[in-house]
Amino acid sequence: MDTSVLAEVSGNVATIGYGLAAIGPAIGVGIVVGKAIEGTARQPELQGKLQVMMYIGIAFTEALAFIGIATFYIFR
Repeated sequence: MDTSVLAEVSGNVATIGYGLAAIGPAIGVGIVVGKAIEGTARQPELQGKLQVMMYIGIAFTEALAFIGIATFYIFR
C-alpha cells in the first residue's frame, strides 16, 4: 500500500478522534454548570461556595479537552 495514502488516512482519523474527544468535555461542562445553577436556586446562600466548586469542576473537565489536543498532535 502506498505510504502517502496511509498517512492521509491516519491524519483524518486523528482529526475525527479529536472532534469526538471534544464532545465529552462540552457535555461535562454543561452538566457542571447546570447543577451549580440548580444548587444556587435551591440554596441561594451557598452561591459563593457552589461557584468556586463549579469553576474547579470546569477546570478538571476542560483538562480532558487539552489531553485530546495533545494526543492529536502526538499521533499526527
